Amino acid sequence: MSQSATRPEGLSAYIAVTAAYWAFMLTDGALRMLVLLHFHRLGFSPVQLAYLFVLYEIAGVVTNLCAGWIAARFGLASTLYAGLGLQIVALLALAQLDPSWAVGASVVFVMLVQGASGVAKDLAKMSSKSAVKLLAPAEDGGLFRWVALLTGSKNMVKGLGFLLGAALLATLGFVWAVLGMAAILALILIAVLTAMPPGLPKGRKGAKFSEVFSKSPNVNWLSAARVFLFGARDVWFVVGIPIYFYAVLSDGTEESNRAAFFMIGTFMAVWVILYGMVQIYAPRLLRAKSRPAEDLISAAKGWAWALAAVPAALTLAALLSDGPQDWLTATLVIGLLSFGAVFAVNSSLHSYLILSFTKAERVTMDVGFYYMANAAGRLLGTLMSGLSYQIGGLPLMLGAAAIMVALSALLVGFLKPDQG
Repeated sequence: MSQSATRPEGLSAYIAVTAAYWAFMLTDGALRMLVLLHFHRLGFSPVQLAYLFVLYEIAGVVTNLCAGWIAARFGLASTLYAGLGLQIVALLALAQLDPSWAVGASVVFVMLVQGASGVAKDLAKMSSKSAVKLLAPAEDGGLFRWVALLTGSKNMVKGLGFLLGAALLATLGFVWAVLGMAAILALILIAVLTAMPPGLPKGRKGAKFSEVFSKSPNVNWLSAARVFLFGARDVWFVVGIPIYFYAVLSDGTEESNRAAFFMIGTFMAVWVILYGMVQIYAPRLLRAKSRPAEDLISAAKGWAWALAAVPAALTLAALLSDGPQDWLTATLVIGLLSFGAVFAVNSSLHSYLILSFTKAERVTMDVGFYYMANAAGRLLGTLMSGLSYQIGGLPLMLGAAAIMVALSALLVGFLKPDQG
């Protein structure tokens, strides 16, 4: 059967996978905000808060390394179902947390649950991202457009999840919010299990785990650059900036806490939604339809250095400020939104280039390896976020972000065209 004849079935499956991925990312964003704000209110330090997300990121490293092989061996649908199911289990487990437990026991329990959630997230992500390579039209920059649309819309949905998590915490409380999200995901899982259209690859029995490790220099250099790109984001995003804003916005009363939750959740949501919108627009901004691959590689280098300038400027502002001040808070809001816009272009270029560099027969392997690097960067950023903020406050945290973006830019400089 010709590709044009099979494309509608495959496209329907891609739409189903993407819709399920959106629902998953809505709960993923909400859960992150719920955990961060709930445990900060309980008195956890920045480093303890970072610990809550460490296993989530470690799980992402391991999962992405294995998920590409699992999908190649058992099919893309299987990884999607496993991801949704595991996230439901993680949410139900988190609802069992007892506030009377000791801090150490609470940290270990939440780390384990977040680890399961990290496995779930990356199983679902790899399914959706790999489907793009297999289904996107090859002509007129179709691959870049489809990648940008999927990634941008996913981040917009996750941004809404941050806002949803803050709103649920302020209105329903932690336990009911978590249980409600588990119920919604269960309905989504039932829907995709019963109505998944045909079209996704079924897997091949001969797939070997050793194939996960890429022999392409471009895939390896881009994956290394991705580590530091996402480390630079999460070093401020995960712990430091939310805690700084909480200190500025809340006086410790219950009413003030609610208002702070909504404002922090709104900022994080706006940041991620803006990030997603720029990702969707990136192919037009870069005129990708009419530019050869070597031009886009050169563009990736320039945009990486442009991104490094933003946290460097914010570091200088933090050094000049004597503690939290209104002008510093306003500067951070404007600067971090600018960071998000430039970061989105960098991220879109990376997401396109990885699919451009890989071959259809090993797409799940290379995508899994690449997102393993992505998870390693988030792990690095998460660890550095709590540690740098607790040791050196805003200046050290933002300075670490600037250094990591610069390292990412240096690594992107090694990319070469036509290096399959």
